[in-house]
Amino acid sequence: MEKLLISNTPHIRARATTKSIMTDVMIALSPAAIVGIVYFGWKAAVLLALSLVACVGSEFVFRLIKKEKFASILKSFDFTSAVTGMLLAMNLGTHILDSVAGYFMPILGGVFAIVVVKMLFGGTGKNFVNPALAGRIFLLISFPTAMTMGWAATNIASINASTVAVGETVLSGMFGKTPVYNAMSPLDLFLGTGVSGSMGETCKAALLLGGVYLSVRRVIDWKYPVIYIAVEGLMASLLAGTFDMFLPSILSGGLFLGAIFMATDYVTTPNTRTGNIVYFAALGLITALMRYKNGSEVVSYCIFFMNFTVPLIDRYIKPRPFGYVKPPKKQKEVA
Repeated sequence: MEKLLISNTPHIRARATTKSIMTDVMIALSPAAIVGIVYFGWKAAVLLALSLVACVGSEFVFRLIKKEKFASILKSFDFTSAVTGMLLAMNLGTHILDSVAGYFMPILGGVFAIVVVKMLFGGTGKNFVNPALAGRIFLLISFPTAMTMGWAATNIASINASTVAVGETVLSGMFGKTPVYNAMSPLDLFLGTGVSGSMGETCKAALLLGGVYLSVRRVIDWKYPVIYIAVEGLMASLLAGTFDMFLPSILSGGLFLGAIFMATDYVTTPNTRTGNIVYFAALGLITALMRYKNGSEVVSYCIFFMNFTVPLIDRYIKPRPFGYVKPPKKQKEVA
């Protein structure tokens, strides 16, 4: 017997549903996914397909094991696992498919993300961290060499052919004695031409297009990704001692993907406007500091870590009750 849940007034009604929101997210991710397939070839398409099948299949199998009827599962399917599959694929590099064992990695990451991080904690809306990020970190810990070595560069010729960064991501040498950012033009980084990395680390223009779509559809608030990206760029410039670091820092790695599509996850962000400002500003600071310290991409780890701080932020930064009127200040009595 299902319980009847009754909440206190006011009751806010909206046309948006989880399924419609997730559909918008998949539409927003499509330009970056298409560009990734154009840039990296058939391996990107295979990677995307394996990740999607693993994530969606894991949810269906888990719910079937719980003795839910297939028709009921199909009817209530909300596309959250499909979004996780797309995001997981966007966080992986096609170089992992250079070996037969690499074909199992997106499958393992997808099963872990959906079964362990999402379904075991209650399903949609109950996960305490972003499933796609957890899946990627699980693969990084399990297969560190395969995940971090042998990055493939995009097969699209760079605007300046002498600046192609092959075999490593741009961030790998950004803080070295001869920083890579001096070789790669901001336009190359923005378009992803000749850049090594995952699908989500190449064409920032496609990711930005998706972000604009989500903002117009009011799925995300554009201010929060902007805060994250701006704070990271400013902090990176401060650490480097030059503002020349700003554009290379924000246009390198998975910052745009993380800021637009993963850090804005409803379930793992604070409930208040002030809390979100604190959350995204802290994300920017931590990302810049960890990048400076490690000289490598850490966006996934930073968002993963900040997910754990959300309950603490919500505890101390509470929403104002509906209809709350600030009481007038008491005037001091004059003797």
